Amino acid sequence: MVRFRILGRVEVSADGQVLDLGHRQRELLAVLLLRANETVTLDHLVEFCFSARVPPSARRQVQNTAGRLRKVLTAAGCPDVITTMAGGYALNAGPDTLDLLEWAEHLQAGRRAAAQGREREAAASLRRGLSLWRGPLLDGIDLAGLEATTAGIEQARMAALEDCLELELRLGHHRDLLPELAALTDRHPLRERLWALRMLAVYRCGARAEALEVYRAARATLVAELGLEPGPPLRRMEQAVLTGDPALNPDGPGDPYHLLDGKPGIRQSPSTSEPHTGTPDPQVEPASLSRPGLRDKPVVPRHLPAGVRDFTGRREQVKLLDGLLPGDESQAVMVISAVSGAAGIGKTALALHWAHRVADRFPDGQFYLNLRGFDPSDHALTPAEALRQCFDALGVSPQRIPAGTDAQAGLYRSLLAGKRVLVLLDDARDEGQVRPLLPASPGCLALITSRDHLAGLVATEGARPIQLGLLTDAEARELLAHRLGIDRITAEPEAVATIISRCARLPLALAVMAARAATQPDFPLQALADQLLDARSALDAFVGADPATDLRAVFSVSYSRLPADAARLFRLLGLHPGPEVSVAAAASLAGVTVAQVRPMLATLTTAQLLIEQRPGRFALHDLLGVYAGELVREQETGAESHAALCRLLDHYVHTGHRAAMLINPARREVRLDACGQGVAVHALTDAGQAETWLSDERSVLIRAIDLSMNVGLDAAAWHIAWALENFLDWRAQWGDFADTQSIALDAAERLDDGFRQFLSHLALGCALISLDRHAEAHTHARQALELAADQADEEGQAEAHHTLAWIHRRRGDFDEAIRHMRLALDLYRAADVPHGQADILNGLGFLYVELGECHQALRCCGQALALFQQVEDLQGQGQAWAGLGYAHHHLGRHDDAVTRYRQALELLRAGRDRATEAETLVHLGDAYAALRSDQSARQAWQDALAVLDELGSPDAEHVRAKLHGRRR
Repeated sequence: MVRFRILGRVEVSADGQVLDLGHRQRELLAVLLLRANETVTLDHLVEFCFSARVPPSARRQVQNTAGRLRKVLTAAGCPDVITTMAGGYALNAGPDTLDLLEWAEHLQAGRRAAAQGREREAAASLRRGLSLWRGPLLDGIDLAGLEATTAGIEQARMAALEDCLELELRLGHHRDLLPELAALTDRHPLRERLWALRMLAVYRCGARAEALEVYRAARATLVAELGLEPGPPLRRMEQAVLTGDPALNPDGPGDPYHLLDGKPGIRQSPSTSEPHTGTPDPQVEPASLSRPGLRDKPVVPRHLPAGVRDFTGRREQVKLLDGLLPGDESQAVMVISAVSGAAGIGKTALALHWAHRVADRFPDGQFYLNLRGFDPSDHALTPAEALRQCFDALGVSPQRIPAGTDAQAGLYRSLLAGKRVLVLLDDARDEGQVRPLLPASPGCLALITSRDHLAGLVATEGARPIQLGLLTDAEARELLAHRLGIDRITAEPEAVATIISRCARLPLALAVMAARAATQPDFPLQALADQLLDARSALDAFVGADPATDLRAVFSVSYSRLPADAARLFRLLGLHPGPEVSVAAAASLAGVTVAQVRPMLATLTTAQLLIEQRPGRFALHDLLGVYAGELVREQETGAESHAALCRLLDHYVHTGHRAAMLINPARREVRLDACGQGVAVHALTDAGQAETWLSDERSVLIRAIDLSMNVGLDAAAWHIAWALENFLDWRAQWGDFADTQSIALDAAERLDDGFRQFLSHLALGCALISLDRHAEAHTHARQALELAADQADEEGQAEAHHTLAWIHRRRGDFDEAIRHMRLALDLYRAADVPHGQADILNGLGFLYVELGECHQALRCCGQALALFQQVEDLQGQGQAWAGLGYAHHHLGRHDDAVTRYRQALELLRAGRDRATEAETLVHLGDAYAALRSDQSARQAWQDALAVLDELGSPDAEHVRAKLHGRRR
């Protein structure tokens, strides 16, 4: 088993044997261990590991070091400890493998025990944790940028040691502690609490004069080193010793520990910041802290505001929240849930709805605190202000509330010790605002809402994240039905659909529209829908006196807090056509590198202004998109916006061109202008990556064609349509294929580019053939032929004749189809295009089968196969094997047909042409049926049907008829 140790020298051991690591490996390991279980970006690792001068090869050096470290750990039997994450690395560890986390676990156990009055157990837990320290944290490692983190953990170590000593003094171990306290004041002469504890131990041993001598030594040290007199706690301890205060005696009345900080058992923290250890604050609150200042009558807080009366939807999230509740009335740990989501997404509504459902499970009270983290006034509640609201609710007298947030948080947790309380913290700004308000007792539950992901709470406090997205169409209708009545909703379905669409399924927007409709019950919903459609901007319909429901005001709070680079990127995203943007596309919009844009995207995602739908793919919901569009028009010049659009479209043009040539290397390549500056292009390397990119970007590319036309960038519109041609055809998406090529043709005509016009006429003709619009297809194929002839383009003329042959075949005019095929074959031979010859020969084979000349078909398909093999076109070979199978099948050689169809499918399934794959499966099923192999026939047809259904092809009905034993 592997064991990491950083509480001292950085070491890794496996089965008790310390592994040999180089200094660079130990540095990298130190950073990852300090941030265990979270991603550390490559940029941060470079920053930490190269403090003075960062060499150009720094990133590669870090990656190489990570690789070597992985090899060492893999050899030790731990291959998955370090994982590569988006933009960095993460080291997975737990208390059983990392001493830092084990130490934090012991501190938490000690803190819990002390809060519950189990002082002996608390002291033992703290001692076990402290025994893990072998020296200074990261001994021998000096990394820039980590000083604050390491100092915070060292401070927490000293605070835990002081808490432990105080607990042991309470247990009467003063005589045993004298040597340790003397050594500690020598090593840490400026820590006044240690001096005060030493004074108390000496005094309890009956040495009053020696206790005063300890004070004098402390004072002399502080004056000499700092030029300061001792602070109030140490002076109070001196006064108590001088007067012989009975509280100092082990069995005396009162509590001497209030002398240390003016109240019992609460230390004065040297720092208000928490160390990043993946654990809660390690401060111990000894159990002698009773409940100071409680009024005579106990107060049970019931602070939940009224929930939404007609709450709808969110069933999955409610189920997740229900899962946080224990199965019985006992609970081992305090539970935290963080509900995050964009502005107006319904976080508060969900939290209140659920809180009211489970309120009876928390008989000791329910707190509700509106932290105003994203309030338009920008006056977020401070932790101290929030804690005072809690003290008021609990009946704590103001004069007994301690100074300092740390001390107040300790009192708050102690007051909730042993209770079952629900704490709802609404609209949190960040983790720092929330942490002091988290109860520590088992049986309590904290529910937090925020626009921030609160990843820190998830990492260090084990919070359960729940992310809210937009409502589904069904949930949106349900919301309107609950608010307006089912009869009114069902009476105007088209108006309801418009309202839902224009509100982008955002709960706040829907609620505003529902309220407006509810106050005008005699108005038709279509009037409201028309208002939404007629508004100059989609956001104008939501303008009102209440900033809480004015969507611009709501969105502006999140936007105003963005750093400048992320704010600019958000504005520029208003230019993107949607529905999703990739990292490279975002980088191109902003004119920065992919590495530079990732932190900006992370900032926007954390601020809930952007949603990461899938890894590396981001989206704005429609109303945020409108807001971003308004901002870009207001704050960017026309030239800046145009330049950003050109970079974005250049990204799609160049990446699309590469993808198109990868999925069909045999197609004619077209001229491509050089890539503009600041454009990020995906480095696609094979057909699989290209098809994935085209599939991911299909909707974006279609919208980008329209966008290009609207801003007068005809070349971009034409080229993106060209890039989509084969992909849409092979996916049987012929409607989109025809629409995009129609736009491309218009663009080519405006560009007055004859070659592009030829390609667009040809592609549009192919799309129209598949849509059975044969007359229109014939017109475009003829125009393509004339353009190719005008340019003396033999290959182009061959392609046009091939398309005309296809049209005549679909019309059943096989003789005319063969005539055009032979003309195409002669032209391809003259132009020396073997791939084109192979296509024509294979097509002739299918035509000859239709004419009953199957032996001639076998010769043509055999020649086609040889040519496809010559040019190493696997997809073409699959089509040729399918042609041979078709010919054998019609010769009655069904076994031979099955063999060749199966050879065809092996090759076609590795390719991209799903439509041909489905057609071949249908023919395979026919061959099996002719052999009376019904089960195999049904399986082939079922496989064909699955592909056709996936493609949305109308041919699916024909296959269903076969499966049901009848033709349609």
